[in-house]
Amino acid sequence: MSGGSEPPRRGPAANAELALLLEVAGTPKPGNVDRHRDLVDLRFEQFLAGAVGARPGLERAAAGAPVGEAFETAVAGMSEQSGGNTQFGCLLLLVPLVRAVAAGDLSPSGVRDVCEATTVADAAGFYRAFEHVDVAVADPPEGMDALDVRRGADAVPALRERETTLFDVLSASAEPVDDAGTPGDANAREWVEGFRRTFRAAEAIVADDGPLVDRAARAFLDLLAEADDTLVRTQHGAEAAAEVRERAAEVESLADAEAWAAELVDRGVNPGTTADLTAAALFVALERGVTV
Repeated sequence: MSGGSEPPRRGPAANAELALLLEVAGTPKPGNVDRHRDLVDLRFEQFLAGAVGARPGLERAAAGAPVGEAFETAVAGMSEQSGGNTQFGCLLLLVPLVRAVAAGDLSPSGVRDVCEATTVADAAGFYRAFEHVDVAVADPPEGMDALDVRRGADAVPALRERETTLFDVLSASAEPVDDAGTPGDANAREWVEGFRRTFRAAEAIVADDGPLVDRAARAFLDLLAEADDTLVRTQHGAEAAAEVRERAAEVESLADAEAWAAELVDRGVNPGTTADLTAAALFVALERGVTV
């Protein structure tokens, strides 16, 4: 091989795994596991193991496997560490993005096409994935008790009876949760809206400079400042989610975020949904040529 040869390009599955690793390595990410902080029940090393374990499912997505099959495989592999759920939400975003790359169109319209084309079988794979790890979720939308994701595979007959696709499931989760218009699940909204926030954050990462783990931390803070984190709202209520969003908007630098990061960890407030979006944005940025 000549000295001027270009190194082989990583494929989308490798970039998705790398995005998971870069996301957890970014610091400070207030309230989340990062390379400087563990939570009481989740450690940095478990996220590393989760990323490695998810690779077979990501490879299936890159090879064109159905979204639900690839997602369940990725979650099953991710769960093969002692911490439980490390990256369920990240994988819910990464799998359709990887499939969009496989289809030749990593764009908002391309990934929306992937999501809208999901089937009842994909929904069944999504529900079965909940049997591998415990996932913090809100109560199901009105009229969807039979499709509560916490039922896991037990809900599959209802999915088939109602001919409910995975896109249908996530569209329902994206709907406002109350009459005041409080937004639904942020990851579900990405599915419905063509990964709007993901692509915008990816553009910011590409335009930023410095180590990619620092760019990841800055992207996390920007995402946290623009919308309430779904996991914080689910676990601690709307007031806590608003407080976290408003405080994030006041952060002016990574140094400024350090003390707040420790505070949120001590309080057990974990903006995990924002971490999911950060991982997805990192994947798009890597696919668009950001180097490591």
